[in-house]
Formats: sequence, structure tokens, C-alpha cells
Amino acid sequence: MSDKSPFEPVGHESISDAVVDQIEAMIVDGILKEGRKLPSERELAEAMGVSRPKIREALQELESNGLVTVRHGEGTFVSTLTGRAMSPALLSLYARHGEAFYDYLEYRREQEAFAARLAAERATNSDKERLADIIVEMEKARENDDSDASQEADIRLHTAIVDASQNTTLMHMMASVYDLTRQGVFYNRRYLRTMDGTGEALLQQHKDMVEAILSGDGEAADTAARAHMDFVEKSFRKGQEQARREERAAKRRKLSV
Repeated sequence: MSDKSPFEPVGHESISDAVVDQIEAMIVDGILKEGRKLPSERELAEAMGVSRPKIREALQELESNGLVTVRHGEGTFVSTLTGRAMSPALLSLYARHGEAFYDYLEYRREQEAFAARLAAERATNSDKERLADIIVEMEKARENDDSDASQEADIRLHTAIVDASQNTTLMHMMASVYDLTRQGVFYNRRYLRTMDGTGEALLQQHKDMVEAILSGDGEAADTAARAHMDFVEKSFRKGQEQARREERAAKRRKLSV
């Protein structure tokens, strides 16, 4: 196991319990996220300095508690714990009733601002390095006009900001929300780029958030996060209005023929 492993050696009293406690803590703290594959039994045994039978015993307890899922032939994964933020039926309602979408954006605005403010106050050096690295990736994706890489980096940046808030409840709740965003349930970032023109405005908004966090300015981070979500809302309202105008114009044209 490499030095980069987050797992630590455990003592010899109640060894399997100590392994369980350590993995549980890493799940609560958002270090081991839903769907994350755990190292192999051999790697865990090496990293924690215990025998493979004790690792196996701990994993069996974690599985019985519903915290990990063993997929034979694939490995052991952290279970889905928060579930879906919305049921398929509710998502269908949102699709049919467009104004509800803006309630979602309002929720995002408050949570993103809260996370950014906390991140500015609590981010560690590792958190800051991670944020800076993702900004570099976003810049490269824009230069290469790679919309897929840009969208993925966007979600990872927001996730990294939430992680840097050190608020575990926020981490788990927003993970479910970001999963919906990744699936394009509410909107696709490509649409925002068309409203932006080049994606430059979006990139600058993310830079503003990260710069405020890196400088430890909670108020500026809060303001930048709100400005970003305001841009998202304004863009969609503008797009919807344009779509309605085009629809009305098309109908008038048909009647005038």
C-alpha cells in the first residue's frame, strides 16, 4: 500500500472493531464516498497492520450494517447511503412544472454560499491545492473546447468546495444533488455555455469562488457563490423567454401564410 493511503495502522485490542471504527469514520467524514471502491483485503491488511482474516471480519460487519456492498469478482464498495434527492415521480413533476426548477436553484444558491463561506474559514492546505488543481483543469478544458471535461470539472469543483467546508451533513446531502446535476436531470452545462457564449463567464465565476476561499475571505466566497447561482438562474430565465418568443413567432408565421 502506498504512502498516499488514508488508512492507518490499528492497535491490537478488538482489532476488527478498530478497523470498523476507522472505516465508519471515513464514511461519515466524506473521505470514503458512496460508490467508492475500497482497497483489497491484502492492501487494507498491509495499511492497517492487521491480518486479512480480521479485515474480512470487519468488512462482513460493515456489510451487515449496510455500509458497504460486496460485489463478487469486483470488490467492496461504499454503499449508497443518502439515496436519491428526489424520486422519479417528483422529478417528472419538476419537468412538467417549470417554476419548481427555480426552487431547486434557490436551494442550491443558499447551500453553495454556505459551503463557500465555511470553506474560506476551514479549508486545509490539501483542500486548497485540490481547488487550485481543478481550476487548472477547467482552464485546459475550456482551451480545448472539451465540454464533457468542463462539465465534469465543474461538478468536481463544487464537490471540493463542499468537502472543504468540513461539514459532513452538507457533504452527504449535496452529493445527492450533484449526482442529479451530473445526470443532467435539471440542466446541462452545455446549455449554460450557449448562454455564456464561450464559457468564459462561468470559468471566471468559479475562479472568483476559489480565489476567495484561498484568501480566507468568507464574505467574498459567499458573494461569489451567490453570483454564480444568480447567473445560472438568469441564463435559464433568458433562455425560456427566448424559447417562448420563438414559439409565438412561429405560430404567427403559420397564420400569416
